[in-house]
Amino acid sequence: MAGTIITELGKITIGEDIIANIAGFAATENYGVVGMNAKTATDTLLQLVGSDANRKRGVKVTFLGEGDVADVDLFVTMVYGVSLAVVAKNTIDNVRYRVEEMTGIKVNSVNIHVESINA
Repeated sequence: MAGTIITELGKITIGEDIIANIAGFAATENYGVVGMNAKTATDTLLQLVGSDANRKRGVKVTFLGEGDVADVDLFVTMVYGVSLAVVAKNTIDNVRYRVEEMTGIKVNSVNIHVESINA
């Protein structure tokens, strides 16, 4: 499914992959987030092959209603020793801001799933 924004000039459709890429970049900008974890078998295969350019890895986007609101789930690895709650809050705020400002799609919620901790 794709996100949809209706303006006076027409309809804009934004693909799920675009939202996932933006959210992936925004998440890895934050101090304490080491990387994104694979959420599908394809992501795991790309990770094993060495393709680190896949920023949408570890991001799940779900559009709600008419497609103008989205939920974002992030599957992340964080650094040992940081406050997980503070890093998660900063990541949530940054992802919400970046997605809403760049696309115009309202973000209903950003859910952080801490999959692992690295030293």
